[in-house]
Amino acid sequence: MLYYLLEKWNYFVLFYFLFINMVYLGLMVLSFFSVKRYLRESRMLDDKLLFRHASLLKPISILAPAYNEERTVVENISSLLKLNYPQYEIILINDGSADNTLKTVIEHYQLKPVLRAYPGDITTKPLRGIYASKQYPNLLVVDKENGGKADALNTGINISRYPLVIGIDTDSLLEKEVLLKMIRPFLNRPETVAVGGVVRILNGCDIKSGNLEQIELPPTILPKFQIIEYFRAFLFGRVGWEAVNMLLIISGAFGMFSKSALLQVGGFRDDTVGEDMDLVVRLHEHMLKTKQKYHISFMPEPVCWTEAPETMRVLGRQRNRWHRGLLETVFHNKKMIFNPTYGRIGMFAMPFAFFVEGLGPIIEVTGVFTLILAFYLGVVDSFFSIAFLFAAVLLGVVMSSSAIIIEEFTFRRYPSLKMVLTLFFYGILENFGYRQINVIWRLIGIYDFLRKKKSWGKMTRKGFKKS
Repeated sequence: MLYYLLEKWNYFVLFYFLFINMVYLGLMVLSFFSVKRYLRESRMLDDKLLFRHASLLKPISILAPAYNEERTVVENISSLLKLNYPQYEIILINDGSADNTLKTVIEHYQLKPVLRAYPGDITTKPLRGIYASKQYPNLLVVDKENGGKADALNTGINISRYPLVIGIDTDSLLEKEVLLKMIRPFLNRPETVAVGGVVRILNGCDIKSGNLEQIELPPTILPKFQIIEYFRAFLFGRVGWEAVNMLLIISGAFGMFSKSALLQVGGFRDDTVGEDMDLVVRLHEHMLKTKQKYHISFMPEPVCWTEAPETMRVLGRQRNRWHRGLLETVFHNKKMIFNPTYGRIGMFAMPFAFFVEGLGPIIEVTGVFTLILAFYLGVVDSFFSIAFLFAAVLLGVVMSSSAIIIEEFTFRRYPSLKMVLTLFFYGILENFGYRQINVIWRLIGIYDFLRKKKSWGKMTRKGFKKS
């Protein structure tokens, strides 16, 4: 009986492995053609011409939640003040920081307390003060009691004045033309309710007065691995899912939304650590249930540069939180799974998110152990075992290399040959230890989800590298 079960389980794991990799390879092909089409259309557009027709461009509110970000908050605001867009406001929400975040911003930008109406469309923690600057009339700082990132974003939504809002992290920098690029889906398709952009790793780059002066690879190993991960996630993961209208996540570090759509779904949920994915899933659910025409888009060119974790401990906390957020989102919206009311989102995207991405670590870990046991007991031969493991590594290398190739032949943010070869090397190396450690972190995330852990975990920042 044991031999029978081991054999069947190993063939199930093989089928599972082949299925998900065929899906990912399919997404890679879709992404390649989608990126090529995007670049072709982008060349026909002139951002300067678009800027001159400012009446076509909806004003935008930029929401920047901050908690203990005194090291990076001034550089972040400086970069936001230099964005090339006709009308926008910056709302920094200090979420009860325990450090000198608020004091640093007040002193640097010479802020003064002001009175400002605060609509209570979404319930949030109480405000402690609102500050503005005569020198920077489009900068507003809101100080509030600590309530978490989602609560801070909801505060920003409440106080924002404009029809489009974009949420970013305060350990991030936006490129100057980013708003002109992010607005395009809202102009081309009026039914657009959300647009995601690309997040890239800032570690090692030179920053001066909020400007990205020079792109460099990080000096340490972990952020280099994360560059490869971000390539896969954004350049063929999210581009591919958007191509088939099944995008379930827009990064909390960089996403633009219709304010009216956010108010329809009640803003961000504050009882989850995956508020970004949860919001997008609830937008799908609400629009499909109410039969509203809508579109959720992804742009492969607009870039938000963010600081990545540089230690195993901090990175492990982040990946644990990401996986808990995925599972929380699925369970909060479980009525959508295999529900034809929600079309391809309910019949494929949500089941894939749960059974493949959510439960994947369990299947992967048990698959490895049962393969070893089956080989030891003679249930499978050495050819099967070696071929299986080789295929796993080979497909991992192919997907990472393909993402680097898409990047190199399209946007070329890392133009030197040395950088590209280094990335290819790390795209191979990550398959021998790093990806396996990630599986363990995600497995712990499942355990923490089951015991209803809610904390984010401390995210230590080093701050930007200065020129």
